[in-house]
This record gives sequence, C-alpha cells and structure tokens, in this order.
Amino acid sequence: MNIAINKDIEKYQESVVLGLTAKQLIFSAISVVLGAGIVLLTYRYVGLTASVYIAIPVIAPIAMNGFYSYQGMSFTQMFVRKMKCLFANRTLLYESEESQKLIELNRLEKEKQDKLDKRKAIKEYKRDRKMRKNKKYKKNKRKGRR
Repeated sequence: MNIAINKDIEKYQESVVLGLTAKQLIFSAISVVLGAGIVLLTYRYVGLTASVYIAIPVIAPIAMNGFYSYQGMSFTQMFVRKMKCLFANRTLLYESEESQKLIELNRLEKEKQDKLDKRKAIKEYKRDRKMRKNKKYKKNKRKGRR
C-alpha cells in the first residue's frame, strides 16, 4: 500500500474551491467584487479602458494579500517592512578612527623599517661575498695558487 505524501510538508495548502485556499478565495472574491463595482460606477464617465485603469491600483494590493507570500510574510507585512527600510532607517555616518597625523606617522615608520631592512640585506650580501672570497682564497692556497 502506497500513500503519496507531499515532499515539502510545510508548504502544503489545503484547497477549498478550485484549488484555492480559504485566504486566496476570500481576497480574490473581494477584489473581483470591488473591481467590478469600480468599473461599473466609472465607465459611464471616463470609458471602459480608463475605468479599468482606475480599478487596477485599488484591487491589486487586495489580490496580492491573498496570493503573495515571501519567506512566510504576507504582502502587507512585506510592504510595511519595505517602507520601513526606505523611510524609517536613520542615516549611518562613517567617522574615521585614524587622523592624518597617525597615517603620516605610520608611513614614516614603514619607510624607516624599509631602510633598516635594506641595510640588513646589504650587510648580509657583503658578509656572504666576503665568506665566498675567503673560501676561494683558502682553496687556492691549498692548491698553491693565490
């Protein structure tokens, strides 16, 4: 006996009518009734096309409340969150922790360290060169050459 189980149980939605959930059915009914009312009331004055354009901004948010879901939030919750992000956030200011004097001091310190490293490298080179000369001198002395 096999029983088919939805793979994603958390996103399972029980349908009421025509594959719609109760929430979707209620909001779609409200938007259809409201849209039809707006079109019927305004088409005599502005024409059918203009009355539909008037109705769309009114019914779209209502329909979105029923169908739209983003990370478990409804359209209204998401819209409120976006508006807070756009208008309620305070401006963040950056303030440098380093002053110009400190930057200059660090630069001078680095230059000083570079000079010391260069002197050290020169000393090592001279010492190695001297040691190589001494080895050649000792080799040549053993062989009887100078």
